[in-house]
Amino acid sequence: MQERPLGRTGLRVSPLGFGAFKIGRNTQIKYATPYELPDEREVARLLDGVLELGICHIDTAPAYGESEARLGRCLAHRRSEFVLSTKVGEWFEEGRSRYDFRAAAVRESVAGSLRRLKTDVLDVVCVHAPAADVEVLQQTDVVQTLCELRQSGAIRAIGFSGKTVAGAELALDWADVLMVEYHLQDQSHAAVIAEAARRGVGVLVKKGLASGQLPAQAAIPFVVRTAGVSGLVVGGLSLRHLAENVALVEQAEAA
Repeated sequence: MQERPLGRTGLRVSPLGFGAFKIGRNTQIKYATPYELPDEREVARLLDGVLELGICHIDTAPAYGESEARLGRCLAHRRSEFVLSTKVGEWFEEGRSRYDFRAAAVRESVAGSLRRLKTDVLDVVCVHAPAADVEVLQQTDVVQTLCELRQSGAIRAIGFSGKTVAGAELALDWADVLMVEYHLQDQSHAAVIAEAARRGVGVLVKKGLASGQLPAQAAIPFVVRTAGVSGLVVGGLSLRHLAENVALVEQAEAA
């Protein structure tokens, strides 16, 4: 896979990134098929395999259960080999999500992520917004706080992972990176992706397989061939499936 620039951030990512949700959480999920959490040895083997496949972007979040802590334990010694993105604003506790976008909560979240991930700097931190994402941007301190943390050097790039087109459009004014849902069944963010590319804002696509409902053979080439998309984040616990996905990306690049 040929690494791509992540907008104007100076970072480069593989067109296929690894979403680390499934290594940390298996409750209150949107996947059609339930799964068991892997043990620590299985996680270490999986993550080493991810990097060996040439996947150099790993995405996580505090809301992904034990994901950040496991990434820190298993990959801190290989930190220079991948771009790391996480989020602020959502926690998953006692079986449900909790949101807090106050300045103090955002700072506490970033400090916790740095500690769990065993790193001195987070490459990308996105607002982890609920359905009311416009209100989050307009009525909380989250954007200003992330800008301050970026200036302090704790974060290299800041971004927005929301739900609505309106939220993504608002974020274009300040974000270095957008994470948007975009796939064959939902192309509502197409114009936002194009505008982001025009402005030099990096675009990472989430749920490009519609949470496993679309066949990878069709879904992955569609996303990675879209102009303006830097990378597609795909989760999973099978190195074989990830290798097949990498092959699909390479075929799309060669076409």
